Amino acid sequence: MVAFLIRRILSSLVVLFVAVSLTFLLTRSLPGGPFDKEKRASAQVEEQLLEKYKLNGTLWQQYTAYLQDLAHLDLRVSFKYRDWSVAEILAQKLPTSLKLGGIAFVIASSLGVFIGALAALRRDGPVDWLAMTGALLAISIPSFITGPFMIAVFALGLGWLPVGGWGTVSHLILPSLCLAAPYVAYVARLMRNSLLDVLKSDFLRTAKAKGLSDTQALVRHAMKVAILPVVTYLGPLAAHLLTGSMIIESVFNISGAGSIFVNAIQNRDAFLLCGAVVVYCSLLVFFNLVVDVLYSVLDKRIQLHA
Repeated sequence: MVAFLIRRILSSLVVLFVAVSLTFLLTRSLPGGPFDKEKRASAQVEEQLLEKYKLNGTLWQQYTAYLQDLAHLDLRVSFKYRDWSVAEILAQKLPTSLKLGGIAFVIASSLGVFIGALAALRRDGPVDWLAMTGALLAISIPSFITGPFMIAVFALGLGWLPVGGWGTVSHLILPSLCLAAPYVAYVARLMRNSLLDVLKSDFLRTAKAKGLSDTQALVRHAMKVAILPVVTYLGPLAAHLLTGSMIIESVFNISGAGSIFVNAIQNRDAFLLCGAVVVYCSLLVFFNLVVDVLYSVLDKRIQLHA
């Protein structure tokens, strides 16, 4: 196990290095500069700006200088928000997105597994039809339609919840449900199909033949195997949800990381964009590692080798 973890951590560092390198080099190799959208300044001022941000050398010199700073955990200063370092922006914006994404992840994973398992156990019945129809609708309707609809019904119509903003528990309900809705559907469909395959397997019939009841066979054996594809999907999903959603944050007027990261692309803010890549890739490799460990826990036939 220890050797496996060391190997995965080293490979994760390589993935992170490649992702950040490609992001920086592609962003800096585009025509123009990061200050082109601003009022035209004198050549001397532009030279001072480039020197301040360490962009006054060749692309290779800029790249190696950035890697040196990154090795010292220095994410530098944003081009757009010049009074803020990238680390300060992440520290301010990420906690909101982490909280919202974390709640959405719990809803998507728990509710999706429950609905999918229930649909599989009631295959071709009204429950199955209702669950899969609801899943299809949740996947088909985009968040920029679901969000305003939920606001119109539960906030403006019934007055149960606030329209938007951030601060209390009530502010979390609508955006987290809206963010989780399509992923509840994905998880439910995945869980249903996986469990249906497991219910037909020989090892489950053998377990029942040895005296286990249907419920015992389902809980002890079927669910552990059927949930493996879901666990695989939940790893990348966690990284995706925890780094924010521009649409949900815009609809519900939440100041999170989603819009900041998207705007970094539009503003060609290479340092902020690289900071976003560091966060996303770190979460992605971490949760993929968690998935690998969970595999060996859920299914004893799977062994982790270095």
